[in-house]
Amino acid sequence: MSLELWLVILAGLAAIGYGAFTVNSVMSLSTGTDRMREIAAAIQEGATAYLNRQYTTIAIAGGAVFLVLLVAFKGDFIPAGGFVIGAVLSGAAGFIGMLVSVRANVRTTQAASESLAAGLSVAFRSGAVTGMLVAGLALLGLAGYYAVLTAVMGNAPESREVVNGLIALSLGASLISVFARLGGGIFTKGADVGGDLVGKVEAGIPEDDPRNPATIADNVGDNVGDCAGMAADLFETYVVTVAATMVLGSILFTADAAQFMFYPLAIGAVCIITSIAGAFAVSLGKGSTNIMGALYKGLVVTGVLSLVAIAVVTFQIFGFSDTIGATASGNAFTGLSLFICGVLGLVITGLIVWITEYYTGTGFRPVKSVAAASESGHGTNVIQGLAVSMEATALPAIVIVIGIIVTYNLAGLYGIATAVTTMLALAGMIVALDAFGPVTDNAGGIAEMSGLEGSVRDTTDALDAVGNTTKAVTKGYAIGSAGLGALVLFAAYTEDINHFVGHPNEFPFFADVAVNFSLSNPYVVVGLFIGGLLPYLFGSMAMMSVGRAAGAVVEEVRKQFREDSGIMAGTSKPNYGRAVDMLTKAAIKEMVVPSMLPILSPLVLYFAVSMVADKSAALSAVGAMLMGVIITGLFVALSMTAGGGAWDNAKKYIEDGNHGGKGSEAHKAAVTGDTVGDPYKDTAGPAVNPMIKITNIVALLLLAVLAG
Repeated sequence: MSLELWLVILAGLAAIGYGAFTVNSVMSLSTGTDRMREIAAAIQEGATAYLNRQYTTIAIAGGAVFLVLLVAFKGDFIPAGGFVIGAVLSGAAGFIGMLVSVRANVRTTQAASESLAAGLSVAFRSGAVTGMLVAGLALLGLAGYYAVLTAVMGNAPESREVVNGLIALSLGASLISVFARLGGGIFTKGADVGGDLVGKVEAGIPEDDPRNPATIADNVGDNVGDCAGMAADLFETYVVTVAATMVLGSILFTADAAQFMFYPLAIGAVCIITSIAGAFAVSLGKGSTNIMGALYKGLVVTGVLSLVAIAVVTFQIFGFSDTIGATASGNAFTGLSLFICGVLGLVITGLIVWITEYYTGTGFRPVKSVAAASESGHGTNVIQGLAVSMEATALPAIVIVIGIIVTYNLAGLYGIATAVTTMLALAGMIVALDAFGPVTDNAGGIAEMSGLEGSVRDTTDALDAVGNTTKAVTKGYAIGSAGLGALVLFAAYTEDINHFVGHPNEFPFFADVAVNFSLSNPYVVVGLFIGGLLPYLFGSMAMMSVGRAAGAVVEEVRKQFREDSGIMAGTSKPNYGRAVDMLTKAAIKEMVVPSMLPILSPLVLYFAVSMVADKSAALSAVGAMLMGVIITGLFVALSMTAGGGAWDNAKKYIEDGNHGGKGSEAHKAAVTGDTVGDPYKDTAGPAVNPMIKITNIVALLLLAVLAG
């Protein structure tokens, strides 16, 4: 193994070391009163029970996929082994992060009773553990398996075995991600929507009131959805993007494949170090209450240091002035061109973060407009929220379009891939901001259920309000990067076909293949339609699953209120465990069928078209399907995520005393809007993100199997 690869692996280990150090620091803090510890223990027990059952189900599905890969690749353990590595590391990142968050929540509550700065510090550091684990484990998996494969293949990084191993590793990460996102989203929103409908609307009790039997389930859901789910999501996006960039490098630059395959790993390595430095920069200034400013300070420090680090890496690998490749149009590009593409990746990240905050933050027009519309009723709240959700897709799409055009002209397809790789290289800091959200949400719930002083709840509410924005912002980042990452996968699909067709003696199946992506080809139009409908069908399945789970929670809460009048009187405790157990079973059951949709669709379409036409038409249809799912998936996910965030914060804006405050007619309308937006932003929208990529990965593996 080369010294450079050792340094990349050391960077991954540094991220894990940071996580271990931070866990030890956070776990040494006070857990408050006996009542706080009791509530925190119930959340821990529920979250662990859910993930244990979820991962057992995933392990069964994963075992089946493992056997299919073994058969499809004729007993070759390289793809099957890569699949296992990706799945295990993705699961580990989410599971460990969740274990930390459900223990940091009570410590955040206790710290918030001391000061806002202390509460912020504990919540962010616990989130940073998850963030660094995601980046560190992803980089370790990619670099480690790449090193093993190149050694086995006699230092031939461009060989098909290496490429197939990387793609299969991506499939393992994707399988975990789609299950985690969907299952966790169904659980958390089933609890949230069901608990709100009975608690807030029917019983008139506050959010997180201990008398609500769904309260513990709601707090459990925050962790399994927003912590474990987002960790698996961005782990997958990181792995898929870097692997796709490496695959493109091996196809486009055969003579210098090692350099172009190593470059994205090097970017990931240096950005882990800069993310750790940025994490230490997060703090409130003396007397400051600007929580978002403190968090953004860490993000800005990470971004600035990353610019310098990427410049150094690019210069060391390629230099700045020498010609290192050419675009499809024949224009030569240099190392400086790639560095500029990396800079644009960071700029795109910053713009998407800013745009998402604009559409979901309480200080801006979109959220205020939804809150104002609530004064005239439930219907107008929903209408305005839907309008904002659709409007919110425009600016991110324009940013992505400009980014694609500029980077493509700078360095071709590899330039686009470099920009996306740089976006994902900041995943450690971005996931830290996201995981901050469920920790602060739980902290507020623990403060409410423990009967702590109002000043403590005021502090946790301030942290939670920012946490809601960071969760929305990171979802926007995840979706934007996923859309561009899927585009890189599509490029890998088309370039893979060109590679196979160009070597007919080595790949005889492709000897007479002539793929045609022209819109005059009816099978291309068929593929576009099929791909375009998938995100809508997938989203509808996810929404209906939340509706069924929420309905079951409503019936359970009503039943407990009917059977025990002492619950509302405060003389007896609800049976929290019944709601948690019921939701666990429902979420596991509901997540299976939708998760199979992106896995089976490319295969079904290929074989269906093959039966009525030929393999050229079938491969053209599958390629068009990938483009269709990328385009509509990006808009569906952005719309759902931004719209749901706007509805949520419009409700909080009213609860802060605007438009009549809590209990007003506007507030009741805002609760309805938030109920609609919950499965939008936390289940269907985020789950569309991994389904886009898993569809592309399955298509790439299909090509590898056909190539023999």
